[in-house]
Amino acid sequence: MNHWLVKQEPSTYPFSLFLREKKVVWDGVRNYQARNFLRQMNLGDSVLYYHSVDERAVVGLAKVLKTAFPDPTSPKGEDWTSVMLGAVRAFPHPVTLDQLKADKKFSELLLLRQSRLSVMPVPPELFSAIVQLSQ
Repeated sequence: MNHWLVKQEPSTYPFSLFLREKKVVWDGVRNYQARNFLRQMNLGDSVLYYHSVDERAVVGLAKVLKTAFPDPTSPKGEDWTSVMLGAVRAFPHPVTLDQLKADKKFSELLLLRQSRLSVMPVPPELFSAIVQLSQ
């Protein structure tokens, strides 16, 4: 099983709405590296949900319900990818970007190294540490 983090602006698609809707097609990704990460996702992989811009915190947990398929919002002739994600649960205590930056064990986390990337893998030990911080 792999572990991932996806980013979204809370003003665009907050985790609270995701929880109500239960599942979402994760589309509109227009970065080649992020697209390639979407293509590596496997059924059942765990996904951290990060609110970007104003909040800057990991706020919940999701899982991959359907693996890579053509992005329905993709312009004709372009090769973009979507996955379907299912909401699992909100974190009782969001894990802020400042918390992650303050702990040296997270220094290799792509969220801290490539801040504009919207989909990224998370090493299992860092995934577990983030979930633990949220409790």
